[in-house]
Amino acid sequence: MALQDIVEQTVSGLGYDLVEIERSPGGLLRVTIDLPWVQPAEGTAASEQFVNVEDCEKVNRQLQFALEVDGIEYKRLEISSPGIDRPLRHAPDFERFVGHVVDLTLKAPIGAAASGSVNANRKKFRGTLERVVADDGAVGWQIVWSDAPEVKPGQRVSKKRVAPPLQAMGFVLDELREARLAPIVSFKGRGAAGGSGDDAE
Repeated sequence: MALQDIVEQTVSGLGYDLVEIERSPGGLLRVTIDLPWVQPAEGTAASEQFVNVEDCEKVNRQLQFALEVDGIEYKRLEISSPGIDRPLRHAPDFERFVGHVVDLTLKAPIGAAASGSVNANRKKFRGTLERVVADDGAVGWQIVWSDAPEVKPGQRVSKKRVAPPLQAMGFVLDELREARLAPIVSFKGRGAAGGSGDDAE
């Protein structure tokens, strides 16, 4: 059985979501897990829960056993929770983080879809993730950003300055090479949804 399948079965069997598997040259096998996301009922706020040390220990014990049974070679196993730049891989990840600032990298440059408003060779974008529902009920995704320069703390902004317009780009998951939460550190917590994005190049 392949490593991905063993890890995925073990992690999901214990009631967690597999976020990422990384193999390092020194024989380190790093597995990132998260608690499954449950969509909040209409009108209720989402309560974020986080993976703790006990969760990581439980997965570590079970995974060591599973990897030994299948004869998978590794020197050290490390189980961790996602960091502030958590990767987004599946549709439920995108549902969960609607309203958050994300970094997207496209597989191919934006090309003609840029319609002259951004560089056609651009592949990287940072902006607010939005869910879009088409007339036929199909769910899609878009990222909304402004190319306004970031205002530094203490910097005065002229009231006469006209902010560049917000831009939006629709995408499907197959077009993405990578998507991650933007690693924005805020002392008010990550709850500050929205916010302007900028080019992550």
